[in-house]
Amino acid sequence: MHVDLILDSRLSAPEITELGLLAEKYGMQTIWVASYLDSREPFVNLSQLASQSSQINLGPVALNPFDTHPIRIAAGLLTLNELSSGRASIVIGGGGEALQSLNLKTVKRVRAVRECIEILKSISPSHSLNYNGEIFQVNNYHPFWATQSMPRVYVAANKPQMLKMSSRLSDGIMMSDLPATLIKRTVEEVSAHLVAFGRDLDDFRFNNFMAWALYDDKEEAIKEARQWLGYRGLFRRWVITTFMSDADYDLIEAHKQEIYQMPKLNTHSVPGVPDSLLDKLVDHLTLTGHVSEVDQKIEHLLALKAAGLTDVALELRQNPAASIKLIGEQVIPALKN
Repeated sequence: MHVDLILDSRLSAPEITELGLLAEKYGMQTIWVASYLDSREPFVNLSQLASQSSQINLGPVALNPFDTHPIRIAAGLLTLNELSSGRASIVIGGGGEALQSLNLKTVKRVRAVRECIEILKSISPSHSLNYNGEIFQVNNYHPFWATQSMPRVYVAANKPQMLKMSSRLSDGIMMSDLPATLIKRTVEEVSAHLVAFGRDLDDFRFNNFMAWALYDDKEEAIKEARQWLGYRGLFRRWVITTFMSDADYDLIEAHKQEIYQMPKLNTHSVPGVPDSLLDKLVDHLTLTGHVSEVDQKIEHLLALKAAGLTDVALELRQNPAASIKLIGEQVIPALKN
């Protein structure tokens, strides 16, 4: 199983570059930069790393076609791919907190993502693209200068319709915060679709987006993980009720806005939600603890690998260089065995 990293999108280009080159040294596969409303522009922020690195892949996660037209996504992706000599990738999704903040309506979400993927996968420097979709139309798009091998296009997918569409069109899926039981079920479902579509299972990637917080101060790690729970795919009953009751989920759902506000308020508790419940979410949705607990986290990752995961994307926040060193020296060798 390969290890990817998701770096804080609010870091500067020099910081992203320094961390990306360190990750490349340890043999990590991809640097992803999340696209949040208050983040730096991801393509631009990765451009310095693209030109200075030689092996590591890189790209944004997850862009959506509701706030950015697919052709504008394509222009950024192909430019990054040129700067990196063919090492760019992208994750396309149908959600994200930016959509809520901008009050954008995600009408026909699966179709919109499908048309975006079809556009991205149809681009060629050898001919003009004309596309007449229900949602998006393109006339005479011809990036003749984009001569590198075309980027890999992933879909942020967890539910049946998006998974089926992804199986037909994309190069892989990025799930988020799923336990081994649900990953196994998803891999089996998507594999059946791949066979039905006549695709090679070995060419398709299964990734899972997870938060990583192993520090010398375990209390600080837990505080960080709690604070960002709203961004951890938390509000999905079908996931959360695999380890807690419907009543507990109802309590979490009732405090959705307060949970989303924790990063902005720099707090790690929510009035009305017991800390013990937040800690249970941290235990099941993230890889959090003291650095001495790294072996337990490796066992968790090995269980995900056994369930069919081919890649894992670990999101880093505080002191990412120390986390990269720990992952590079202990986690990557264990996952290769």
